[in-house]
Amino acid sequence: MNTDNFESLIRRAANRIGIDIRRHRPEASDIGRLSLMLADQKVDLVFDVGANTGQFAQSLRKAGYTQQMISFEPLSIAHAQLLHASRNDSKWDIAPRAAIGDREGEIEMHIAGNSVSSSALEMLDTHADAAPGSSYIGSEHVPLSQLDTLACNYLKPETRLFVKIDTQGYEDRVLDGATEILREARGLQLELSLVPLYQGQKLFDDLVERLRTLGFSIWAIWPGFCEPHTGRMLQVDAIFFRD
Repeated sequence: MNTDNFESLIRRAANRIGIDIRRHRPEASDIGRLSLMLADQKVDLVFDVGANTGQFAQSLRKAGYTQQMISFEPLSIAHAQLLHASRNDSKWDIAPRAAIGDREGEIEMHIAGNSVSSSALEMLDTHADAAPGSSYIGSEHVPLSQLDTLACNYLKPETRLFVKIDTQGYEDRVLDGATEILREARGLQLELSLVPLYQGQKLFDDLVERLRTLGFSIWAIWPGFCEPHTGRMLQVDAIFFRD
């Protein structure tokens, strides 16, 4: 039996029990395409800002990215899980627990029921109604630092940096505290809201224009969080690289 026939037989058998098997192609998934972009841009360091328990970093590693990663996470429980997840990866480092923003100090983080929606900002009803499990269940005071302050611990003159920012409405404050980093970064990934989901957040148009003035262009936009009853897209992930 040749390879094509064998693959077809496996797919049909899997389909009978409700499983769809497809040939692995990096360009067929969002994270796979990001891995290809990082390779094309010769990125050798990724800052994972708003890492939660390491979902992004683990997915990027599985997609083929082999270079250095630094994850930043403020919440104590998520940070502990992040340390555990990275324990066997010598090129994945976890920064000291802190929120990333526009100043040095301390800030109150609101803890969401689903963890990933936790934010320094108040959640609006639009978000809570679309994802009831995301409602806040507690809070925690955490250290706050600027990315510019922390970056010197990890950057070298020849570093080709990519910055992923997923901070639930706090993205503009992260950028405010990363003015030096943005001069050096090759690219960024931002989670961008199309409608207000957190009180006081900047939306898609404002942040895209901000990055455009800094010399970045959009390479990709990927679907994110949708309103389940209407299908309306509420958030997307956008990839930017320097022109």
